[in-house]
Parts: sequence; C-alpha cells; structure tokens
Amino acid sequence: MISLKFSAGALAIASAFLASGAAFAQSALVKIDGSSTVFPVTEAVAEDFQKAKKNAIKVTVGISGTGGGFKKFCRGEIDISNASRPILKGEIEECKKNGVEFVELPVAFDALTVVINPKNTFAMTMTVADLKKMWEPAAQGKITNWNQINPAFPNAPLKLFGAGSDSGTFDYFTEAIVGKAKSSRGDFTASEDDNVLVQGVSRDVNAIGYFGFSYYVENKDKLKSVAIIEKAGKPAVAPSPETVLDGTYQPLARPIFIYISTKAMAKPEVREFAEYYLAHGEKLSKEVKYVPLPSKYYKMGLDRLKAAQKGTVFGGHADVGVKMDELFSRKLVN
Repeated sequence: MISLKFSAGALAIASAFLASGAAFAQSALVKIDGSSTVFPVTEAVAEDFQKAKKNAIKVTVGISGTGGGFKKFCRGEIDISNASRPILKGEIEECKKNGVEFVELPVAFDALTVVINPKNTFAMTMTVADLKKMWEPAAQGKITNWNQINPAFPNAPLKLFGAGSDSGTFDYFTEAIVGKAKSSRGDFTASEDDNVLVQGVSRDVNAIGYFGFSYYVENKDKLKSVAIIEKAGKPAVAPSPETVLDGTYQPLARPIFIYISTKAMAKPEVREFAEYYLAHGEKLSKEVKYVPLPSKYYKMGLDRLKAAQKGTVFGGHADVGVKMDELFSRKLVN
C-alpha cells in the first residue's frame, strides 16, 4: 500500500511537471504575420533561430499582407509585423487606441520588380509613364491592349497581375508609379500571395505583374524582369542588388521592415528572436536574394531595440526614394 501511495504521488508530481512544461512550451511562441515580400527573410531567420534554440521556441510566420499584418498587430494578436512599407497614420492611430507601442526596424532593401512572361519580346524596357498609363484608375476598362500603352507594342490583350489592397507592395507601387498610395485600376488579378502572381504571369504570354525581387529571382526560369526608365533622358535600369545599392533603380527600390510590439518584447522569446534577427539579418537577407543593409545599420537597429526606442521615422506615410542613410538619421516620432 505504501508503495502504491508513493506511486500515485509520484504520478501526480510528474503530471504537474508535464503540465507546467507544456504550458511553458506553449508560452514560448513568437507570432509574426504581415508582408509576403518580407516573408522570405523572416522565414529564413525563423528557421535558423528555431534550430539554434533546438525548437524550444516556436516561431510562426503568416502572410496576410502588410495591411493585414498591421490590423492584427494593432489588435495585439501578434508580436511582430512584417511590413514592406512604413506604418501609416491610420494604423498608428489604431495601435494607440489599443495601447500598442512599437519599435520600427529596417531589415533589408527590396527592388520591387515588374515582370513579364518569358515569351514577351517587346516590353523588356518600360518607362514610369508607361506603367502609370497601365495602372492608374483612369485606365480601368479603357486601357485593355498592349498597343494602347505604346504603339510599338502588339495589338494583344493586356493581362494584369498585382498585389492585393492589403499589401504594402500595392501601397508602395501605386505611390511610386501612379503618384498616390492605393490609387489603382481595379480590374486586375490581385493577391497578397506573390506565388499566385508568379503563376499568373508565367502562364500567360500577355501578362505583366509586380512583386518583390526575391520572388522574381526564385522564378527566373518562369519570368522576365522589366528594366525601368525613371524619367525621359535617363537610362533603363534593371532590378539588381547592385542597382539598389548605387541608387539607380528608381523609383521602385524600397526598405522593408519588422515592427515589434514593446509589450511583446517583455517576453524573453520575442526579444531573443528580434536580437537574433538583427545579428543574422545581413547574411540571411542576402541568402534569400534581398539587398542587406550595411553592417552598421543592423548594429544601430540592435541599439534601437535594446533601448526600446519607440515610433517611426516616416511620419505615418510611405516615402518613395528613401535612401539607406535616412533609415536611422531621421527623428523617431511616436
């Protein structure tokens, strides 16, 4: 009987231990959502981080788009928001309303890439004016053939694929090309999932679309990139790490970010992940074909993180043509 009572007691203790262990395992979770453009970088960091922690900390990464990610972030549903543009004024106000404060961390640069089908031999170079004519709201239902963009182009149907309205890529592209964020024709195939856009353009000879550089590089066998002429008299410039770094790929080069909730930073697993991101972001962003920031900026980001310096340097709007040295030289505003 004594032995049996001891066993029952031991079993109770073991059960309690296992339960507490399970609770700890459940709490050691980092929740991330947002931009599909930033996803490849964050996913690469998450995979390495989980291996380094021997899976003691789990990291989940969703792709609901920059806008979709900020909605969850400002409701306190996730710890970190991936963003392919800076947080906007309305999103800042929503976060304030819910008591969510954040640290803004640039993690790499992207070359937003216009892509065509590999069999397209006529639109390998386009001007910003061409793209505006193609994508502006006034084009809806009217600009439906390629030769309406340029008389030298064939009389063939224009099939458009682009980012969905919750995507930061949509916001940035429309700001850079049309001149106003979210100002776009609506009669195109839209998705926050860039893989859907890749498939669409790769399967239609008359298609054109746009998304982050990494997705283009991963699908070079299915797609062709378009060289962009920013203004009359300027040369056509193709997207590449080199043209992003030297500032010649304009106006579609842009910084990409993670935003970390200061409340979430109180959790050791979130802080450890963020520090790991900045320590390894340079190497991993390059591995997934983005343009890493110079080393000093990851160090400055780490200093910002450790000091919990809250706010954004962008004032609630997405600037076009931001240079790398502006990411930390501007004043943070809450």
